Amino acid sequence: QAQLLESGGGLVQAGDSLRLSCTASARTFSGYSLGWFRQAPGKERVFVAAITWSGGTTYADFVKGQFTTSRDSDKKTVYLQMNNLKPDDTAVYYCAAGRSGGTVESAYVYWGPGTQVTVSS
Repeated sequence: QAQLLESGGGLVQAGDSLRLSCTASARTFSGYSLGWFRQAPGKERVFVAAITWSGGTTYADFVKGQFTTSRDSDKKTVYLQMNNLKPDDTAVYYCAAGRSGGTVESAYVYWGPGTQVTVSS
C-alpha cells in the first residue's frame, strides 16, 4: 500500500515560517503530481498548492507569494515552505498524490494523515 506522511507542523506566531514535508513511505509516485490541501476547523478542505512530476507548480490565490512547494531530486519528498504565516493559515495540512494533479481534490488518490499548523496572533 502506498503511503504518504506529512511532517513539520506546529504552533507558531504570526509572521513566522514553517516548512512542511511530505514523504512516500512505501513507494515512489512516478509520474504523479503532489498536492497540498488544508482544512480549518469547521471549514471544507481546500486546495493550497501542487507540483507536477516535472516540477511545474500551481498555487491557490490566497497563498501566492507566501507559500512555495518544491520537490527534492529523487522526487520522494515534497516540501511546502510557508512564510509570513497568519492566523487564517491555521489548519490541518494534507499532502496527496494523483496522476493528473491540478486543484481538484477528487484527482488525488493517495492522502497523508495531515499535520496541524496553528498560528497565533
